[in-house]
Parts: sequence; C-alpha cells; structure tokens
Amino acid sequence: MNTKTRAVLAAGFLFAFAGCATKPEAAPTSLQLQSFQAKEFETSKIIAFGSVLTVFQDLGYIVASADRETGFITAASPAGNKPNFWEVLAGTSSSVQTRATAFVEEIRPGFTSIRLNFVDARRLSSMHGQIFDDDKAILEPKVYAAAFDKIGEAIFIRSGVR
Repeated sequence: MNTKTRAVLAAGFLFAFAGCATKPEAAPTSLQLQSFQAKEFETSKIIAFGSVLTVFQDLGYIVASADRETGFITAASPAGNKPNFWEVLAGTSSSVQTRATAFVEEIRPGFTSIRLNFVDARRLSSMHGQIFDDDKAILEPKVYAAAFDKIGEAIFIRSGVR
C-alpha cells in the first residue's frame, strides 16, 4: 500500500469517527430540576412526612436524620463494594451508595409539597490511604416519578387509616 492510499484511508477514518463525538448534555436548569424533583400532594404534612420515611425504608435506605418540624429527611442506601478489574490492578477499591434527601413542606392547608434529591456517591480508596469522592446527581426523571408513585401509594394508605 503506497503512502497516498494510506493518507486517504487515514483521512477517511478521521472523518468517519469525528461524526461519532457527542456533545455533552447541558445541566438542567433549576426550573427543570424542580419539574421532576418536586410534587404536590393533597394531604397534611404529617401524613406526607411519614409516607416519605416509609418509602425510603421500603426501598432499603438507612434514614440518617428526620425532623418533622423542618420537614427535612436524609437517607442513604447501604454501600456496595464491587471492585472492577482496573481497580484491582491499581491497588484501589471503591464503594458506591445512593444518598437521598427529602424536603416536605405544607404549602397551604391540606396541600403538601415534597422535593426529593438522589445522588450516586462513589468513594475510591487507594492502598496509600488516599480517598477520592465522586458524587453525581441522579437527573433521570423516571427515578423521581417512580419514587413519587410509591409515596402517593403510601399517602393513600395512611389517609385511609385515619
């Protein structure tokens, strides 16, 4: 194969793969975040707060703090540790967990707003004692919709009990 043919093939590969590059997604605006992270329910703050706690526990989260007066709840999933091939070669290990917060507030009598936030937290530890944290907000609307569906069911059950 002569140099001219090689140059044409190389240029062809460059053009072919240059089109494969994707533009990184822009971070959602605060209004876009609120559109899927918050939902209003026709219920009291007491019922909504208890429902969020119940759902977090049903999903396997460990509740770290819950204050009904402020309406703030923090929770985290159990940490999982699955080192991949490259971590083993590098002498590092990592753990992954999902952290969750909820803010429950009465917006008017008989109506409560719930705002959820989920974050995937990854901690990488080296054999030399260095620790690196890599937290990534979960920005998938389906995740929040599924959580709100479960919270809605819990509110329905709690409202029928009273």
